[in-house]
Amino acid sequence: MNPKLIINLFKLRTNLDRLVGRCHAVGIKTAIVTKVFCADERICRMISESEADAFADSRVQNLAAIAELHSDKPTQLLRISMQSEVEDVVRYADISMQSEKETIRLIGGAAKKLGKVHKIILMVDMGDLREGIFNTDEAQIFSAAEAILAEPALEFHGIGVNLTCYGGIIPDETNLGGLLAIADKLRKRYSVPLPIVSGGNSSMLTMLEENRIPEGITQLRLGESFVLGNNTESGKPVEWLNTDCFTLEAELVEVQRKPSKPIGTSGLNAFGERVTFEDRGEMIRGILAIGRQDVNPDGLTPLDPDVEIIGASSDHLIVNLTNCKKYKVGDTLRFIPDYGALLKLTTSKYVHREYAEQ
Repeated sequence: MNPKLIINLFKLRTNLDRLVGRCHAVGIKTAIVTKVFCADERICRMISESEADAFADSRVQNLAAIAELHSDKPTQLLRISMQSEVEDVVRYADISMQSEKETIRLIGGAAKKLGKVHKIILMVDMGDLREGIFNTDEAQIFSAAEAILAEPALEFHGIGVNLTCYGGIIPDETNLGGLLAIADKLRKRYSVPLPIVSGGNSSMLTMLEENRIPEGITQLRLGESFVLGNNTESGKPVEWLNTDCFTLEAELVEVQRKPSKPIGTSGLNAFGERVTFEDRGEMIRGILAIGRQDVNPDGLTPLDPDVEIIGASSDHLIVNLTNCKKYKVGDTLRFIPDYGALLKLTTSKYVHREYAEQ
């Protein structure tokens, strides 16, 4: 059934083993991020059987699905919690990343109610300006630490930082060194071990390859490098990782020779966009049965280099087939998705999944 996402489990396992091996060689634990594939059961089983240290996800619903596997690996919630979900956070996550004192107190109450000990990683903002207490606000950092320590059902497990995802700030010795300095202050002030200093994500691969990660960073949260083989700092493929673990296959429902420029008075399209078109003469245009509801078309790379993506609506992907071999209705085309495209593909209930073992 098309469209379908072909998932190569062998290549994913190769990426996983190589990433985990490199991290473990320098004393760094790995939390494998499952959100981009919505905690797909078969991929998560593979992670469970690997040497990875933890599952990590931004959505409590995905951690609930992982709990069904009864894995012995801990689960870590990446997104700072909504106050309305604290009981589910404690129920399905062993560890969560937090920055707000009141939310921490509510999680402590939920953990006590459920008879569990919940681990907290306190997030510190080192300049990327997403989540975390800003690094210069020492009083707030200490106050949040004290909120964790005041809750008998909470364990102060460590501190963490997010870099690159929002502000594009690259991890380096300065911002990571600042994070480590804060960890040392907290250890001395409160006599706590803080075993986890979560230093970042797949944007850390350059530092990992060059052996530049400062001693004391004890965890990386790895997602895009695992699923797509990319270094998110540079946006480039990593030579020792597979970049084709996921392939989209979509079916042609129309192949017609038509003008390249729409005819008539131009207005807004269905997405409120005013699109301009270059008149390139007649072309052979194909329509694939997939659209923006399922995928970000700008994030697709055709495996046939002669195929050109020229646009998309909610349910149709339009391609230029003029320079290709003769495609016909019913044929399928394949594409490699980027991170944003993969995120939508795995979230869409209209895209089927097929698994390859080699």
